[in-house]
Amino acid sequence: MGEKLGFSKFHTCKIQSLYDGLSRGLIDDPYFVEILNEDLKTGQHRNPKNVPDYFTTTIFQLPEEMEEEIKEARFSLINLIAVEGPLWMTKDFGDRWQDESKRKQILDLLHVLEQHKVSLLTTHHYIAVAQKD
Repeated sequence: MGEKLGFSKFHTCKIQSLYDGLSRGLIDDPYFVEILNEDLKTGQHRNPKNVPDYFTTTIFQLPEEMEEEIKEARFSLINLIAVEGPLWMTKDFGDRWQDESKRKQILDLLHVLEQHKVSLLTTHHYIAVAQKD
């Protein structure tokens, strides 16, 4: 078998800024909405005013854009894997994780979700595993 490569890009999915803006009320700031609109349109996240809550300069991608980048680099995609899934949305995660039955419930739900590609749209990070052609 050839070389294998795995890598992660932070806040890879273009819609993560939307989730962040909705969950933290950032969409009330017109400046953030400008940033968000560019994220959704091009994936280019720019924060020229350096507002700390609005993240840094980066490029966001949809999973299918990552797949295309992998193909252009002459790798074959093995798998795209969600890192957090939707757990970042769980306000009382720490308490739930400490309760054995609730922890099992979370893990069971994640196991079902990870079988679906939609899980890549609910996570802040994902890992692409690819093999050199």
